[in-house]
Amino acid sequence: MNTEDLEWFVALAETAHMTQAAERLNITQPTLSRSLTRLEHEIGAPLFDRVNRRLRLNPSGEVLLRHARRSLLELRTATEHIRVLRDPEHGTVRLGFLHSVATWLAPEVIRGFRARAPQVQFTLTQAATYELEALVSDGVVDLAVTGPRPDSRDLAWHTIHTEQLCLVVPRGHRLAGKDSVEIAEAAGEPFILLGPDFGLRRLTEDLLARVGEQPEIAFESAEIATMESLAAAGLGVTVVPRPRPHRADPNAVYLPLTDPAAHRVLGLVWRADQPESPVVDRFRAFVVSEEWSAL
Repeated sequence: MNTEDLEWFVALAETAHMTQAAERLNITQPTLSRSLTRLEHEIGAPLFDRVNRRLRLNPSGEVLLRHARRSLLELRTATEHIRVLRDPEHGTVRLGFLHSVATWLAPEVIRGFRARAPQVQFTLTQAATYELEALVSDGVVDLAVTGPRPDSRDLAWHTIHTEQLCLVVPRGHRLAGKDSVEIAEAAGEPFILLGPDFGLRRLTEDLLARVGEQPEIAFESAEIATMESLAAAGLGVTVVPRPRPHRADPNAVYLPLTDPAAHRVLGLVWRADQPESPVVDRFRAFVVSEEWSAL
């Protein structure tokens, strides 16, 4: 089994289409087909089912894809490690982060590190916490800024920032004149929440559960900014991290929650058992040391 066959298999799995994969790899379709046949022969099992002229990974293919990605990652890491050992100021960090930190924390961290290592490159991925955890586990990204702390023992974590949570209400709301509130004061209000898999959704439900309440869900969204806009329009209330300066919706009122658990912890997550390249180790040490926050 050679590396090229594994790389082509991963591309085929990601496109689910022989022609598209061949174009992406800049090879002919017969060449890719022969590679797949060779790989399936070595594995001893078919890797795809053909459905409506597309390819769909079967259980054997899903197992191989998971291990192929990790194997290729190990090889890339080894190559990068050797290269960076000769020139420690170069390399690439594959960083994932939440959409909600894309305009402040992620740029601040990258800017601070690049001031020390200007030749280091970054590949950036934005996603939800559950997606970022999967990307780190599968070796697609090296590190990710997520929240809350992951449950998986395969993932290491270091807290880097804690955010105050606020109840967002429209101007003119019965609570709008207060300086702060408890989550219990929003009992009976329609809530605007993120989808069930999002970390902030779980934090909000936990806050309500602590006071014996369940949210009446008015809307679900995939973006915090959308939730703020819906709340500002009077379509419900929502819970979000305290907005950064000049980022708040002008038609909304942000009321700090006084509940002890009303905060979101952000942290850096990485695979606990994964040997990293020196440049990734260097970046992780920089973030964990919180040097960036003093800049």
